[in-house]
Amino acid sequence: MARHNELGILGEELARKHLREKGYNIIETNWFFGHEEIDIIAMDGEMLVIVEVKTRASNEFGEPEFAVNKKKQRSLIRAAEAYILEKELNIETRFDIVSVIVTPKERHLHHIEDAFYPTM
Repeated sequence: MARHNELGILGEELARKHLREKGYNIIETNWFFGHEEIDIIAMDGEMLVIVEVKTRASNEFGEPEFAVNKKKQRSLIRAAEAYILEKELNIETRFDIVSVIVTPKERHLHHIEDAFYPTM
């Protein structure tokens, strides 16, 4: 497996652990709608939370969360809409980002709640 794939898997594992420790209930991981993927779908109390995990080996080119650009946000919103329709949910939804930097010496995780909002 390529190094970046291993890094991504580790980042998602760390994100799930973090969310569970905060009391979130993980419902789905790596949920696909066509080519679009939601890394983690969870419940935070009565709130559905769509979580994008971005993992990097350094922040040399900026923090990992900066990679969640408008195009990626639209992709996540489309996938979330499909999930909500498929599961016939009528529930408040939030979009979070978990930014992870993994170096040989340390691991840094930054959870951004309400990272972005769907626009009309």
